[in-house]
Amino acid sequence: MPEELFSAKEWITIGGRAMGKRIVRLVTVIMSLSISLAVPTLLRAEPFPLELKIDYADFNAISLVLKKFGWLEKEFQSDNLPVRWVFSEGSNQGLDNLASGGVDMASTSAVASVLGKAKGRPIKAVYIFSHPEWAAFLVTQDSSVKTLLDLKGKKIAVTPGTDSYLFFLRALHEAGIRQRDVVMVSKPPQEGLEALQKREVTAWVGSDYHCSKSQLESGSREIYTKSELLGSGYLTVTEAFAAKYPDVVARVIKVYESARKWSIRHPDDLATIYADAAKVSLPVAKLVVSRIDFSRAIPDTQDIRNLKQTVPVLIAENLLKKSTKLGTLVEELIDTSFAATLINKPLSN
Repeated sequence: MPEELFSAKEWITIGGRAMGKRIVRLVTVIMSLSISLAVPTLLRAEPFPLELKIDYADFNAISLVLKKFGWLEKEFQSDNLPVRWVFSEGSNQGLDNLASGGVDMASTSAVASVLGKAKGRPIKAVYIFSHPEWAAFLVTQDSSVKTLLDLKGKKIAVTPGTDSYLFFLRALHEAGIRQRDVVMVSKPPQEGLEALQKREVTAWVGSDYHCSKSQLESGSREIYTKSELLGSGYLTVTEAFAAKYPDVVARVIKVYESARKWSIRHPDDLATIYADAAKVSLPVAKLVVSRIDFSRAIPDTQDIRNLKQTVPVLIAENLLKKSTKLGTLVEELIDTSFAATLINKPLSN
């Protein structure tokens, strides 16, 4: 009888060890497969959201064109991606809507976006829809005020928390006027204009279409405006949306770019669309449109420089705290990678 190499008890022990090693190895393989399948699902870009939520605004004339003609809907029709339009009254509302998920892409001024980014909002400014004349200082037709320096000690109506308010702060700063040197009167735009006409305030600071309407219909006089103080108008997205749906972002920009070029070629039609959407007269709409610069969809070095110059003002007005991160804030905000691949050469004036 051949000699047994192992006893029955030893075989059970060895077999158990072998089986145990196989089980451990099998579990390891299964877990590795599960992780390899799950991680890409979490990190990789996905084709489409359930719907595309995007805002339209009076200060973004191109958005009005897109909504009018349904070009975004046509772009995503074959993908069965519905488009939902959400009205925005200003940059702050656009940023709030991004934060809450109310929109996926929002219209914002560059300065408002810088402020939002500095406060920790994970956003990217991916495309310039225009360089509008954001806001202006208006006085009555018979006012003796000629320059900003003449407003020292005077009452000025403005709406806090708006693009116009940021413009108001930057304009005073540039003129060497401290905010405490004037009397700021907090009022909504229309109430502020009424206060101006009643001579309850010396000046009013606000944006179009209110500026153009007051100038044409009430004879108000513009004493100061400077579009660079608020920067360009940007199409802004959250970092998460841009990472998850890069193709959607790129295609929206592609359609925006077509609408930008259409707007340059058809100023009269654009004015008609604006008048209908904003519920203003055609002369007012034509004046508003005439003040919009559609020439550049990608920021240049001057745009970047202007934005960086806003940071000290925001700090001085206690809207931002000093931080070592502020030095790279603008670069972290602006992402030209989507637009640069679609736009070969920006149009010139």
